[in-house]
Amino acid sequence: MTINHAGTLGKEYFISYIKLIMSACGCSVDKAKEQTFKRLFNFQEDSMGKATYQQFLKAYKELKE
Repeated sequence: MTINHAGTLGKEYFISYIKLIMSACGCSVDKAKEQTFKRLFNFQEDSMGKATYQQFLKAYKELKE
């Protein structure tokens, strides 16, 4: 998936991305969250901005429910 660094990524983007990781790797939502955090954020919460990180957390929370 291509990332446009010009703006905040939304919750829906992260839901799709995490689901893609889960499908491709056959892993749990927790493992997919870790992989997403590693790949997109390089283990740094502020690397893509605070608003984008908050959307990432919202997506993860929704998928956990």
